[in-house]
Amino acid sequence: MEPRAVGASKQDIREQIWDHMESQNLADFPRPVHHRIPNFKSNKTLLVPTPRLRTGLFNKITPPPGATKDILRKCATSQGVRNYSVPIGLDSRVLVDLVVVGSVAVSEKGWRIGKGEGYADLEYAMMVSMGAVSKETPVVTIVHDCQVVDIPEELLEEHDITVDYILTPTRVIATGCERPQPMGITWSKISREMMEKIPVLRSLRAREQQAGKDVTLQGEHQHLPEPGRQQAVPLSAGRRPPDTPGPEANSMEAARGSPPGEGALLAADVYVGNLPRDARVSDLKRALRELGSVPLRLTWQGPRRRAFLHYPDSAAAQQAVSCLQGLRLGTDTLRVALARQQRDK
Repeated sequence: MEPRAVGASKQDIREQIWDHMESQNLADFPRPVHHRIPNFKSNKTLLVPTPRLRTGLFNKITPPPGATKDILRKCATSQGVRNYSVPIGLDSRVLVDLVVVGSVAVSEKGWRIGKGEGYADLEYAMMVSMGAVSKETPVVTIVHDCQVVDIPEELLEEHDITVDYILTPTRVIATGCERPQPMGITWSKISREMMEKIPVLRSLRAREQQAGKDVTLQGEHQHLPEPGRQQAVPLSAGRRPPDTPGPEANSMEAARGSPPGEGALLAADVYVGNLPRDARVSDLKRALRELGSVPLRLTWQGPRRRAFLHYPDSAAAQQAVSCLQGLRLGTDTLRVALARQQRDK
């Protein structure tokens, strides 16, 4: 391959690799290779994470006993992941010994360029957050020889992962890369749209929020407390104000008896509307736990497609409203507002 032009961008390098692999017919299915991590035959087995993280981070592939070569091939497809795997949750004490990542281009120094969507970097960061990998965990990429090119270090960003070993059909390259790997999820790079598409991100965000980490998303502004004034935080699982009943008593329990009337609505109550007709109270509870906005009590009015969340004070209710904006159950986006404001409307 011709060397890249001086001053090339990441996208310039991607296009150069894609064009070359297409023109030389080096890529395997799917074609064209543009906007993809290139596939090619090199007599090596590849294991992949859950596609686009839609249902979680890991899927452990378990081929059936006596699996034929054809079934083993299917295990590496999205259909195979659905048929021959079991999900591994965030609470699983899984330790990853070796990370295999796809690349569009990679340099012998270990700099890597993916297809531009950031999933590999995000997957690695999520594994760090759940304790599945450490700085000693080797990262390997498998590429064609033509994909090994010079990449300027200034193109690398804080969230980009690097590789320790490069495997090609003709050689194994030990990069000796000493650049530190990402230490976890850079939440300021995560958009609301990504949070909606990737449920496991919401769970990880709730955990890190409870641990006191800054989880401000892209486009959000961190609200700092005024001097001399205590900052109110949304009530979340495992945290409650003093002198309030514990979760074993009433947390997340549906209210018994009559629902709150219009005159009974308080400033600490949050209205949740547009619930799907087939939604269950357990669906809403799960979503609230994932977002770290667990109320003291929940009043469920499923037939009327609404619910009321009761928080300890108006500040906690207001922060819950902010946190729950854009929340979806199924395909429906819920309406979330302070209950009194909703009544006035």
